[in-house]
Amino acid sequence: MNGSESLGRLPVLLFLLRLGVAVVIIPWSIDKFIRPSHAAVVFERFYLIPGMEAYALQVLGGLQLLIVIGFLLGVARTWTYGAVLAMHTVSTFASWREYLSPYEGSNLLFFAAWPMLAACLMLFMMREEDRFMTV
Repeated sequence: MNGSESLGRLPVLLFLLRLGVAVVIIPWSIDKFIRPSHAAVVFERFYLIPGMEAYALQVLGGLQLLIVIGFLLGVARTWTYGAVLAMHTVSTFASWREYLSPYEGSNLLFFAAWPMLAACLMLFMMREEDRFMTV
């Protein structure tokens, strides 16, 4: 396979990466509607924001869902890809305590955030090449 063949596949591979990132974030967005009490605990524990009301979480979930759907469709790539990168960056670093004790409970799962953060960064940096299945 030569270099031009590899580059020809790049948009499809970037789409698959975008799809994979969306598959992870969409359930977290929906969680704010279905289980706002769980989302409130997450905000208190990881983001140090206590007492989040269900309606506020649902508004945030709605905004997050709109951003992620825009991201998935490749709409306004600088803004949606940047917002997804920012959200996931904050989420990854907010979980810093779990990285200090990886073998307690289910903390090992938090390490999956790092390759996803790399994927978000790559998609943001290569957003102009990500043309497959975009609006």
